[in-house]
Amino acid sequence: MKNRNRGKVSPNWIAILCIFSFALGMLFSNRVWTPPESDGRIMFGRRHKQEIDLASVSDDCDTKNSQKEDIVGEFNKAQVAIHSLDNSIAKIQSELPSIRRTEAVPSTSADSERNGTRKKAFMVIGINTAFSSRRRRDSIRETWMPQGEKLLRLEQEKGIIVRFMIGHSATSNSILDRAIDSEDDQHKDILRLDHIEGYHELSAKTKAFFSAGVAKWDAEFYVKVDDDVHVNLGTLAATLARHRLKPRVYTGCMKSGPVLYKKSVKYHEPEFWKFGETGNKYFRHATGQIYAISKELATYIANNKPILHKYANEDVSLGAWLIGLEVEHIDDRNMCCGTPPECEWKAQAGNVCVASFDWSCSGICKSVERIKHVHAKCSESPATLWGALV
Repeated sequence: MKNRNRGKVSPNWIAILCIFSFALGMLFSNRVWTPPESDGRIMFGRRHKQEIDLASVSDDCDTKNSQKEDIVGEFNKAQVAIHSLDNSIAKIQSELPSIRRTEAVPSTSADSERNGTRKKAFMVIGINTAFSSRRRRDSIRETWMPQGEKLLRLEQEKGIIVRFMIGHSATSNSILDRAIDSEDDQHKDILRLDHIEGYHELSAKTKAFFSAGVAKWDAEFYVKVDDDVHVNLGTLAATLARHRLKPRVYTGCMKSGPVLYKKSVKYHEPEFWKFGETGNKYFRHATGQIYAISKELATYIANNKPILHKYANEDVSLGAWLIGLEVEHIDDRNMCCGTPPECEWKAQAGNVCVASFDWSCSGICKSVERIKHVHAKCSESPATLWGALV
C-alpha cells in the first residue's frame, strides 16, 4: 500500500505547482487585467498605455499638421500680398517722374507745352501794371529797365528776365487788350497773365504771376515790383545771389501793420475777425512794393493756386500763404529806401539801394514826373548790372 502511493503526486503539491506556474507566468508576461473600456473591450496594461501614447502622438501630429497647414496658408497669402505690393510700387515708380514733372511745371504757358522745357534764368521780375498805366511803363523803360537789344542781352548773359505783367479785360478782345498787344509788339516786354484785371483782384493776380513765371522760366528767384518803384537791377541781383543756396527764401521789407477793420479806410480788411481781437496786427510779411521768393516757394504757390485764400491786400495774402511753411523771412531794408535825399546819401556812401519809393504814396509820389529824378540821383553804375556775378 505504501509502495502504491509512492508514484503519485500529492494534491497539495499540485495546487502549489499551479499557483507557482501562474505566478511565474505573470512575472514573465508582466500583464495585469484592466477595467473594461467604454466600448466593452478588455486590454492588458502595457497595450493600453501604448495605445494611449499612440493616440496622443496622433493627436499631436494632427495638431502640428493643422498648424503647419495654417502657417503655409498664411505664408502663401503673405507672398501674394508682397507680390501685389511690389507691382503697385513698380507702377507708382514708373508714374512718379511724370507726376513730378507735371507738379513742378504747371501747364500755363503755351511755350512750355510746345517745347517741353523751360528757359533757365537767375531771376524773373514781374512789374505789376494796369491798362491805364502806359505812362508809368514808359517812364520805367526810360530809366531802370533796359530796352531792345539790351533787354535781350540781359536775359541771355545774366539770366535776368524783366516783364510788365498784366492780365486781360473782362471783355474778350477789347480795345484795352488790343492796345496791350500792340505795345508788346513794339517793346517785347509784356507778360500776359490768365487773369481778369481789377483793383480788388491783386491777390489773384499775384498767384497768376507766379504760376506763369514758373511755367515759362526755371528761375532761382521770382520778384514782384510795382510800376511806381525805382529798382537797381544789378544791386537786386547781387542781393539775391547771397541767398541762392537757401531752399526757401522770402525777402523784402518786413512789416506788421494794424488790421484795418473800418470800411471807410483804403486798405480795409473784410476778414479782420480772422486775425483776432480788434486792434490786432498782421503777422510779419513783406510790403507789396517789392519782394522776392525763391523757386521752391513760387512753385508751391503755382501748384496750390486753387486753394490759397485771398485776403483784401495782396502782400498780406502772400504772407499768409508762406507763414505756415519752413521759410526764411529776410527783412532787407535796402529794398525800401526813401526817394532823394535818402537813397542819394546811400548811393554816395557806396551803399546803393535795391529799390526806392515813398511810404506816403506806397510808391514814388507822381512817379511819371519824378522817377527820372530818382534815377539820376540813386541809380547804380552800368558796370554793377553788367558785372553782376549771377
